[in-house]
Amino acid sequence: MHGGGVDTDKHNGADTASLREKVQLRKGEKWRILKNIITVSVAFMVQFTAFQGTANLQSSINAKEGLGTVSLSAIYAALVVSCIFLPTLVIRKLTVKWTLCVSMLCYAPYIASQFYPKFYTLIPAGILLGLGAAPMWASKATYLTQLGQVYAKLTDQPVEAIIVRFFGFFFLAWQTAELWGNLISSLVLSSGAHGAAAAVGGNGTSGSHHSDPNLDSCGANFCVVETSDNANLQRPPDSEIFEISAIYLSCIIAAVIIVAVFLDPLSRYGERRRGSISATEISGMQLLSATFKQLKKVNQQLLILITVFIGMEQAFIGADFTQAYVSCALGIHQIGYVMICFGVVNAICSIIFGSAMKYIGRVVIIILGAIVHGGCIIYLLYWRPHPDHQIVFFILSGLWGIGDAVWQTQINGLYGALFRRNKEAAFSNYRLWESVGFVVAYAYSTNLCARMKLYLLFGVLVAGMIGYTIVEIRQLKKEKRLKQLEEIPKQQQTDADRKAIEEDDEKDELEEDIVVTHL
Repeated sequence: MHGGGVDTDKHNGADTASLREKVQLRKGEKWRILKNIITVSVAFMVQFTAFQGTANLQSSINAKEGLGTVSLSAIYAALVVSCIFLPTLVIRKLTVKWTLCVSMLCYAPYIASQFYPKFYTLIPAGILLGLGAAPMWASKATYLTQLGQVYAKLTDQPVEAIIVRFFGFFFLAWQTAELWGNLISSLVLSSGAHGAAAAVGGNGTSGSHHSDPNLDSCGANFCVVETSDNANLQRPPDSEIFEISAIYLSCIIAAVIIVAVFLDPLSRYGERRRGSISATEISGMQLLSATFKQLKKVNQQLLILITVFIGMEQAFIGADFTQAYVSCALGIHQIGYVMICFGVVNAICSIIFGSAMKYIGRVVIIILGAIVHGGCIIYLLYWRPHPDHQIVFFILSGLWGIGDAVWQTQINGLYGALFRRNKEAAFSNYRLWESVGFVVAYAYSTNLCARMKLYLLFGVLVAGMIGYTIVEIRQLKKEKRLKQLEEIPKQQQTDADRKAIEEDDEKDELEEDIVVTHL
């Protein structure tokens, strides 16, 4: 018995069918799909144990002349360029699986540069990392979305709910990287001379009295140029940084091996016959232009600011919160512990929000994220960080993790659901605008004080939520209109009606092309 192949030939002409081969899968394939989801999730967790751990320390350990922050800015500037030109082209040439392997390897030189951090080592390595990151994220998103569609067909469940659930599981694993990466750095730094000295200072006269003048320049008052004399912000010994970097470098190699050995190629699930741009043999320039074509879509334009905010809020927690609040008041060796709280809460909430979406809907969860982040920003403007209030650092870090989990699962899922037909171009745009947010945040990181950064963050959040709200209203109207059109008998449909149905971005022939066999 077949669960979806019978109607396909009736509905599609020979010209379309010739571009696409049927994907025959057994019911039992769903376990293999879950194995692949776990494999890609674990690989990214190991990869980002290294990268997140390194990135969170950059603004503090390489603070001289803003080297660390400049290198992060170089990563995301290269990522912007990469998002525009590389993902669809690289995925087409290498296929999704091998794009993941090659792109992951691009992270290794940046970690290795921590052994000799200079502008001429960190910046080029950061640029290479940024160029590799866009194809990596686009291929991951394409892989998860396509497997979500296949799994939904196999289990007869709504596609959007499955895609969001897969993204939720992925981000659960990915966010735990924050835990492992920071745990590694914190254990090494705390056990070393720098951590011991900071602990003595933190519990002694300067650390626990309100008279410490350095604390007045922490928090919203923090300005990079004015805090060079703060002992908490001094670079740890090279030996400790080298030990951390060696561990991180081995993580990158392990991640590449996991993907190469254990991940099934996407060709198993109809990679070459997608109902998207990859289904046809077209020129490289046409592939490159797919990202720009995606920008012409109104929904994509309306989602730009909320996507930029996602980059800005991640840059803020990773660079500004760690330096202006944690390092300044508690010391560099405490960054990892505070960020572990961010990672753990983020991971737990990612899986909760991924599953809860089918019960309470996307809108409620996204409103929650906006309220949580808006509240945190307002509190950070007025709070004065102090070593006596350690619990507050962890509470704020955890709340920020809740907000970030909302954006990572729901906005990714929204892109996957809105632009199913052109997944590569849609996720290229997601990474592009998220990267713009990172670049903007890192670019002004050394020039603006923390207070102004918080004002900017709040403004972009409000504007982004307005754009998102308009997208949801448009979607409701469109779904209603399409439902009415599809109820009209085919012979009575006008050319405009048929065109509206055919151009529906959420329609992807993959769902029609999967043939479920019971063997």
